[in-house]
Amino acid sequence: MATSRIADSVGRVLGDRYRLLRPIGVGASAHVFSAEDVQLRRRVAVKVLHPALAGEEAFLRRFRRESQAVASLRHPNILRVYDWGEDHGSPFLVMELLEGGSLRSMLDRDALLSPAQAAAVGADVARALDYAHRQGIVHRDIKPANLIFDEEGRVSVADFGLARALAEATWTEPAGAVMGTARYASPELVRGEQLDSKADVYSLALVLIEAVTGQVPFVADTPFGTLMARVGRPLEVPDAVGPLQAVIEAAGAADPAVRTDARALARALDEVSARLPFPAPLSLAPPDPAELVERDDQDPTEFPGRPRLFDAEAANPDPDPDPRQPTGAKLFDGEEGVDGPRPDGRSKLFDGAQWEDPGAGPAGDRVSSTRPGPGLGLGPAVGGGTAPAWPDPVVVPARPRRRLRRVVLAVLLAVLLAAAGGSAWALTTGFFTPNETVPVLAGRTPADASAILGRLHLHLRVTAHAYSPTVGAGRVLTQASAPGTHLEQGRTVAVVVSDGPRPVPVPPLAGVPVAVAQQDLKNLGLTWTVNQASSMTVPAGSVISSTPGSGTLVPGQSVALVVSTGKPQVTVPAVAVQTETYDQAAADLTKAGLVVARTDSYEDSIANGLVVSVTPPPGATVTIGSTVNLVVSKGPHYVAVPDVRGDSVGAASEKLGSLGFNVAGVQGNPVNTVTGTSPAGGTQALYGAQITIVTG
Repeated sequence: MATSRIADSVGRVLGDRYRLLRPIGVGASAHVFSAEDVQLRRRVAVKVLHPALAGEEAFLRRFRRESQAVASLRHPNILRVYDWGEDHGSPFLVMELLEGGSLRSMLDRDALLSPAQAAAVGADVARALDYAHRQGIVHRDIKPANLIFDEEGRVSVADFGLARALAEATWTEPAGAVMGTARYASPELVRGEQLDSKADVYSLALVLIEAVTGQVPFVADTPFGTLMARVGRPLEVPDAVGPLQAVIEAAGAADPAVRTDARALARALDEVSARLPFPAPLSLAPPDPAELVERDDQDPTEFPGRPRLFDAEAANPDPDPDPRQPTGAKLFDGEEGVDGPRPDGRSKLFDGAQWEDPGAGPAGDRVSSTRPGPGLGLGPAVGGGTAPAWPDPVVVPARPRRRLRRVVLAVLLAVLLAAAGGSAWALTTGFFTPNETVPVLAGRTPADASAILGRLHLHLRVTAHAYSPTVGAGRVLTQASAPGTHLEQGRTVAVVVSDGPRPVPVPPLAGVPVAVAQQDLKNLGLTWTVNQASSMTVPAGSVISSTPGSGTLVPGQSVALVVSTGKPQVTVPAVAVQTETYDQAAADLTKAGLVVARTDSYEDSIANGLVVSVTPPPGATVTIGSTVNLVVSKGPHYVAVPDVRGDSVGAASEKLGSLGFNVAGVQGNPVNTVTGTSPAGGTQALYGAQITIVTG
C-alpha cells in the first residue's frame, strides 16, 4: 500500500535536525509530515519534495531563492517558513505546523461555508495576499488546498513561491495536478500574459464561490477547456453567495485592468462582514493519517480524505483474488482449518464442534449437529454453486434431571443479568443522579460562570473563542446547553468566549484628503480625532500623518489624524524705509522665509542704495515662500545739458526735451540762432530741470 511507503519515512531525521513523526498530507510532488525540531524542541511541518526535483538545477535555484523570500514574510495569515534544505537528494521546507486541516479537506467532507464565514476567511486571505503583493511576491496557485487552518480556525496561506519554482522544473506533475491548478487559474494565463497580483485575486474569487456553493465556475473536461471558458467572459457568481455577490464579481473581472486588487477586496469583504451575523465556528477537517493514499492526481499540498473514482488500489485492493474465497474478511487467515472451504461447501471453522437445539427433534430430545450454530455469520456456501444440504440431525435421548438443572441455572442467570443490566443502565443514564437547570451564562466572565455552575455541581469548559461586535472580550458569547434545559450533576457545559469585536486593519492615510480618510475609518467602525498643522509638502486639507499608522484596532477605537493647513504663514518683518539699505532689508526678509525681488528707482531726496518702499508692507501676514518687492533708490537723476549752440530754437528745444529737460523760454529773438543755454551746455542738471535757450 502507498500508506506504508509514506510511513517508511516516519522516524527519519532530515538535515540532522527534523525528525518525521507522522504523515499529514501527500501529493504528486511532495509529502507533508508532522515533525519535531530536535534542536528547538518544537513541532513543525516538513514538506518533503519529490526526489526527481533534486536533479533540476533550475528548480533548485528558484526553490532556494523563493524559500528565502517567503521566509522573510511576517503576516498572521501567511504560513511561516522556518527553514529549507536538502537531505539525500530530497529538497524539503520546514514550516509552521497547523493541524486544523485545509479548506479543501472541509469541502471534500461537504462542510460548506456560510456567506458570513466565507467573508471572514476571504478577508483574512486577501489581507495576506495584499501584504505579500506589496513585498513583490505573487502566489500564483491560490486554491482550497493551500488555505490551511489552525485548531482555532485561523486561516493561513501556504506554498508562497512553490508554484513559481515548480514552473521552472522540467519534471512534470501528472495531469490531475495540472487540472487542479487550472480550476482556479485566471483567464490571462491562457492568453500567455505575465501573471501579476491580480491573478491571485481572481483565484480567490473562485475559491470563495466554491466554499459557499461547492461548485467552481467555468470547469470543463480539460485544463485547456477550463481556461478557454474564462477568456473574455465575466465571472458568473451564483445568487447563493448572497451579499458577497458584488464583491466577488469585482474580484473576478476578466480584464485585470478593471479587476479589484487584494487590498480593496479585503476592505470590501470587511464591509460585508460588518453587515452579516457573526459567523459560526468553522467545521474543521483535520487530516486523518489513516486516509493518506499516495496518488499521482493529488495536489502537492492537498490534505487527503475525499473519495476518488477509479482509484485502482481502493477499488480492488487484491489484484488477483481467489475466486473460491468469499468477498468478506478471512477469519484467522492462514491458520489450519480456515484457509479454504471444505469440499462439501462447509467452513472448516469450528469443524466438528457440536451445538444443541433443545427445541428440535422429538419432545424431550435434543438435536446434535456438526453444522455451525446460528449467528456465526459465515454466510452462504461459496464457489458459485448452490448451498449444500446439511446432514440429517441425529436424535439423542433426553436426560430430564440435567435438563431441569439447566433451566434453573438459566433463569437465575437471566435474573442476575437483568439486575446487572438495570444497575448499569441506571449508572450510565444517570437515573439516580439529580438534574439541575442550566442558568444563563452569556455575558459573564468564565470565572463567574464556573462559580455559578459549581454551586449546581456542573462544570464549565471553554471550547473556543470567537469575535463579537456586541459581547465584550473575555465574556461568554454562547453556551452549548441552552438556559432552562436540565443536565445531570457532574455534566459539563461548553461555552464560547468572546474576543470582542474583530480587529480591523488600520489603512495608510498619509496624503489622503481628510474627507476620504474619515469615510475609510467610518467604514471600518473606527473613530477619529483631527489636529491641524502646517506642512511644506502636504496640500491643505490632506492628512499629514495618522496614529497608529498601521497594525489593527478594535472597532470603536480612535485614530488621531493630523491634517495639513498648507504651508505656514509668516509676518513681513519691519524695514526702515529711506534709512535701511537693500542688503540689510533683504537679509531680514530671507531669514523669515520670504523671497526678495528688487526694483531700482531714481529718487531726488533719497540716497543711493536705500529702500524706498516694501510690498507687501511690513507687518502683513503672508505664506512662507511668498515674494516681497523692495524699491531701492538710485539717488538723484542728473543729466548733462547738451550743447545746442548754432541750432535753431526749435531744434534745441527738441534735443533738450528728449533728455528730460523742460524749456523754460527763449532769451532773445526766437528767430535767431541759439548762442547758448542757462544752465550752460556740458553742465549737470537734474532730470526734468528748467532750461532757458539764449539767442544772439
